[in-house]
Amino acid sequence: MAKRDFYEILGVAKNASDDEIKKAYRKLAMKYHPDRNQGDKAKEAEEKFKEAKEAYEMLSDPQKRAAYDQYGHAGVDPNMRGAPGGPEGFGGFADAFGDIFGDIFGGHRGAGRGRQVYRGSDLSYAMEITLEEAAHGKDAQIRIPSWEDCDTCHGSGAKPGTSVKTCPTCNGAGVVQMRQGFFSVQQTCPHCHGSGKVIPEPCPACNGQGKLKKHKTLEIKIPAGIDDGMRIRSAGNGEPGRNGGPPGDLFIEIRIRKHDIFERDGDDLHCQVPVSITTAALGGEIAVPTLQGKATIEIPEGTQHGKTFRLRGRGIKGLRSSYPGDLYCHIVVETPVKLTEHQRKLLRELDESFQRGGHRHSPNDKGWFEKAKAFFS
Repeated sequence: MAKRDFYEILGVAKNASDDEIKKAYRKLAMKYHPDRNQGDKAKEAEEKFKEAKEAYEMLSDPQKRAAYDQYGHAGVDPNMRGAPGGPEGFGGFADAFGDIFGDIFGGHRGAGRGRQVYRGSDLSYAMEITLEEAAHGKDAQIRIPSWEDCDTCHGSGAKPGTSVKTCPTCNGAGVVQMRQGFFSVQQTCPHCHGSGKVIPEPCPACNGQGKLKKHKTLEIKIPAGIDDGMRIRSAGNGEPGRNGGPPGDLFIEIRIRKHDIFERDGDDLHCQVPVSITTAALGGEIAVPTLQGKATIEIPEGTQHGKTFRLRGRGIKGLRSSYPGDLYCHIVVETPVKLTEHQRKLLRELDESFQRGGHRHSPNDKGWFEKAKAFFS
């Protein structure tokens, strides 16, 4: 079967730059890498991976690309006389293969002769606040771990009087070349772990780390409207990076303490409002608390248990909201307890008068009893 055009395989034009060719190959290699394709599609992915690899190893080498552009596949066939080939022709491919290995398995190439640098880990801090603080915002202080240069070695990691040496294994590059047939793959130096330096006599104060773990106080601004579970990012306040890499970040995770009165539902608030049986029956005016102060509710005559009153704009204005939510007051009609004998007598007399009035005093009784009768029959 005739081979496909190398430019077509990589999806680039014939006048594509070396950088465009490399990017196209990296994209295909990561997509079809055997470690990322298992099961039924594994064989097809493997073939595409090999096809992309062959196309790149030819087009990444200027001599081979020129021969391919002039003679096609015959110009780069190692069995044809004059076709460029041999292990020494694969420098560009080896570099890209090393880069892709790093992308797939987590390596990061840093500046300075390939030295490996690593970003520091992120830290998490759980912070508990009140509902009022979440609604209105606040400025807070937290104490977090920090890393400062060791006073003994001044950050070098070497024992005073000694110095850091260049790694003899990688000559300070932080990486070593591993040859496998005609492939040349870069790997992190096992001796210096990518730093390019070794410390013959580590500092006893910091054990060669160059930094000591301490604590610092951080000022945090809690924005108004923040909700439970949201996180605030404090850039650069995580763990320090390795080999000169950037530090990680600190994430403050918000936990809102349970409130005695209110329950939050997004931007809305809910509360239970106890009302005496007399007020529910006769109606009246009651005061209810809100996060903005007191408010008044008019209770109409004959209000039933579970009735909900909505106070617009008395909720919380969320971080991404244009207007504050509402406050929902759920009426809880309280049954009187610990009655005196005289109060019991009055209630019995009241109940007798209700009985004589029929269902007009109990609007739900008739319908409920009819449903219950139908159920049992």
